Amino acid sequence: MTGYRLTRLLPADHLHHALRADARSGLTGQPKRLPPKWFYDARGSELFEEITRLPEYYPTRAEREILTARAGEIAAATGARTLVELGSGSSEKTRLLLDALRAHGTLERYVPVDVSESALESAAKALIAEYPGLEVSAVLSDFTTGPVLPEEGGGPRLVVFLGGTLGNLVPAERAAFLSGLRDQLLPGDALLLGTDLVKDPAVLVAAYDDAAGVTAAFNRNLLSVLNRELDADFDPAQFAHVALWDPEQEWIEMRLRSLRAQSVKVGELGLAVNFEEGEELYTEVSAKFRRERVERELFAAGLRLSDWWTDREDRFGLSLSRPMSDASD
Repeated sequence: MTGYRLTRLLPADHLHHALRADARSGLTGQPKRLPPKWFYDARGSELFEEITRLPEYYPTRAEREILTARAGEIAAATGARTLVELGSGSSEKTRLLLDALRAHGTLERYVPVDVSESALESAAKALIAEYPGLEVSAVLSDFTTGPVLPEEGGGPRLVVFLGGTLGNLVPAERAAFLSGLRDQLLPGDALLLGTDLVKDPAVLVAAYDDAAGVTAAFNRNLLSVLNRELDADFDPAQFAHVALWDPEQEWIEMRLRSLRAQSVKVGELGLAVNFEEGEELYTEVSAKFRRERVERELFAAGLRLSDWWTDREDRFGLSLSRPMSDASD
């Protein structure tokens, strides 16, 4: 594909070995838990796309509203020649930034970073057709184990981490992630970060427990991933979807609650996992933020917030920050 280059930073069997490790530690721990990155097989990705269109699920619409209104300002403020996107997926919302940078006259290169090679190739094919002359330098990498920014490519770079995905990390993980990212930013670079905001708990819970049951199917699909990939024998129908708001931590927790006492075999790991009736498998936290918390966590990582935008209803926030030594007070 002309204009496309892929750098593989993961071995071919990385995901399988990572899933084995996460399943072994998570299913034998107390409480039992699995990282949310395993939601996103082909079926999980389809279900998540459906979730983003649900009336209860506002984050995607709210973030798109901000990008639509502010992409031009972001392009002018950064003058980025290279757009780096962590967890790029289908790169749908990224087009708003690509359009703005192209209109600003600086866009040269797009660097999507994702664990899915097929998603990277599919997005690249579409973008190269839409943006003649655009270089797409994809990176196959798992940013959840530490962000890796490619050294090649002209600066300044705008690194974007959208969708509120930062909230899937607990505070210590967020601190390590942001510090690791800051260490790789160069003078002139900037970080555009999407964060869902604290709001009425009823609105938050509904976004993760919709009336149509799509999020419940998405949550239970994680068990189907274990069945297929690790020869497990979970019966997803025997687990109830649970979404709760934790006011102390200010995050949503998603869990799967066993409807009966049961033993599940995970053939590839040689494990028999026992669940008591009512016992829960923790599958996701989704932290919600206030501007002060975002600013504080960025500052602790060596980043200074320079711009802050929200949608009309103050549901979602986009922040632009720069390396501390490169930012004006």
